[in-house]
Amino acid sequence: MNACGVVVEHNPFHNGHYYHLQEARKQTGADCIIACMSGNFLQRGEPAILSKWIRTEMALLGGADLVIELPYPFATSHAERFAFGSISLLEAAGAETFCFGSESGKLDDFLSTMKEFERSHNQLDSKISSYMNKGFSYPKSNAMALTETMVNSSLDMSAPNNILGFEYVKAARLHGLAIKPHTIKRINANYHDTDLGAGNIASATAIRKALFTAKDTIRAYIPETTASLMDRSAVEWHSMSWERLYPYFKYKVLTATKEKLCSFYQVEEGLENRIMNCVKKAETFEEYMTLLKTKRYTWTRLQRASLHIFADAGKEQMKSLLRSPPPYLRVLGMSETGRKYISHHKKLSPLPIITTLSKYSHKMLDLEVRTSSAYYHIAQKNRSSSFNEYAQHPVFT
Repeated sequence: MNACGVVVEHNPFHNGHYYHLQEARKQTGADCIIACMSGNFLQRGEPAILSKWIRTEMALLGGADLVIELPYPFATSHAERFAFGSISLLEAAGAETFCFGSESGKLDDFLSTMKEFERSHNQLDSKISSYMNKGFSYPKSNAMALTETMVNSSLDMSAPNNILGFEYVKAARLHGLAIKPHTIKRINANYHDTDLGAGNIASATAIRKALFTAKDTIRAYIPETTASLMDRSAVEWHSMSWERLYPYFKYKVLTATKEKLCSFYQVEEGLENRIMNCVKKAETFEEYMTLLKTKRYTWTRLQRASLHIFADAGKEQMKSLLRSPPPYLRVLGMSETGRKYISHHKKLSPLPIITTLSKYSHKMLDLEVRTSSAYYHIAQKNRSSSFNEYAQHPVFT
């Protein structure tokens, strides 16, 4: 079977995601669509509003055939490691191609930019370091260095999906992966749009905002299957946000020593002092982040550092886990087509394929289980019955 991979968060699954899956299948002629999906915590350093199991079912009902999990260390990393983990997993899952959305919509833009990147790699690194030494954040330094160095590139490297798409292409190229890229143009909504707007496609950012302020207004922007699953989920689960995590995070910071705070991943250069001071002053997560924000660090970078404190993700542990590609393929869900595909691919996979947690052990999986347990404890409305990650079988549609 011919398989195409997509990298997703589906937070939540909406009409734009449905369009992406349909176009990916159409453009690549794939028999099977494999979605590499972040678990309960996401790339911007925040909890998913709905658990990975609910989002997996949304993806399967929306056109995916197989959903595999991007482990916590990669799912919560900056774009380069996020892309490396995702594309490595899709290659290991046997996908011949991967398809991503972009503002450009033209694959040649990415391929020509990749060639220029390879020619000017050393010069680019020097310029990034120079900008960071001047106090700019890494994403800002990277964007300015790319614009200044690759003057012949037709790719707008200030556009968020172009940036991530370029990282996907770069990951496949630099790590010698056989998987081939495809891209489709994003339509109607931009990544950072905060308003729903006209038409029936809106950004996930706008949909999440409306979910917490005017839930009924999102119905036009999500498939009926998503709406039904969200209604069903609301009976047992809270919609998750940093505000729900904040009391637990605050307790952890206030009871930790500065040395302990320093041991968490991405808490560096005296950031532990600032975190502790801001937590003491802030009653809400929004207030905490506003106090914490500096020119040097982006909001996302600070959210990630805060999430790693909450998740008890240590520096050495995370660095060790991120040095190599994910060591296993964990199946979150499948359609009948996905079941047939994975049954055949088990004989060919270079990685162990996990459908039952008790049959496999790894430090990365241990971290996944711990962080998920904390997520479920906070999200579950009825805490008298604990949701068990080990008891959860892949979703089947």
